[in-house]
Amino acid sequence: MLASAFILGLLGSFHCVGMCGPIAFMLPVDRTNSTKKIIQILTYHLGRLLAYSLIGLFFGLVGQSLYIFGIQQHLSIAIGILMIIVVMIPTKTFNSFNFSKPIYQVISKVKSALGTALKKKTADTFLTIGFLNGFLPCGLVYMAVFGAIATANLTQGSLYMAVFGLGTIPLMTTAIYIGKFLNTNIKQRIQKAIPVFIVIIGLLFIVRGLGLGIPYLSPTPVTEIATGTIDCQ
Repeated sequence: MLASAFILGLLGSFHCVGMCGPIAFMLPVDRTNSTKKIIQILTYHLGRLLAYSLIGLFFGLVGQSLYIFGIQQHLSIAIGILMIIVVMIPTKTFNSFNFSKPIYQVISKVKSALGTALKKKTADTFLTIGFLNGFLPCGLVYMAVFGAIATANLTQGSLYMAVFGLGTIPLMTTAIYIGKFLNTNIKQRIQKAIPVFIVIIGLLFIVRGLGLGIPYLSPTPVTEIATGTIDCQ
């Protein structure tokens, strides 16, 4: 499942460049010192990864709490179905619900803090910008959050989101150069591939929740194993 998080981040980074690219391009990096510039950009990414990890930690805990009630499999199936439904909803229809409205004030404060941080050039500036950037609303992040919940584990949820963040780093770092080599048609094809991959991930979560006894992909539920052991005795 961690591989799916990385690929989701890698493919989704084409979307991320459009949403978060302007922030990355505005980073107050030192353009006279290549080494210092690389360190600053990596620090920015570290801030994003930290934010994603904290988000994964929280939602992994949510999934773990649900697991305690014995509904991990049902949760995995439900999340898989939800992921598929979400990508099938037209973007305009999805945006009309304005899911970010309930936390609008928080988002406004994050954007305000980002604006302030972008004007500074202190040692912690890039870490702060990356950290705040990670909390901005994003459809791909929401998909990754579903995955974090489905892990039903605090540590795995955090790791899932961190790996998702790692997947976004290559393109986010080289966006300016990559843009010269990828024409519009290729970009559009990749954008169209993102929903397809999300559907595949959704199907994987559904198969996982069915407990078909397939190692790693759809393991047999622990409760069934325990029951079978008791019956043998």
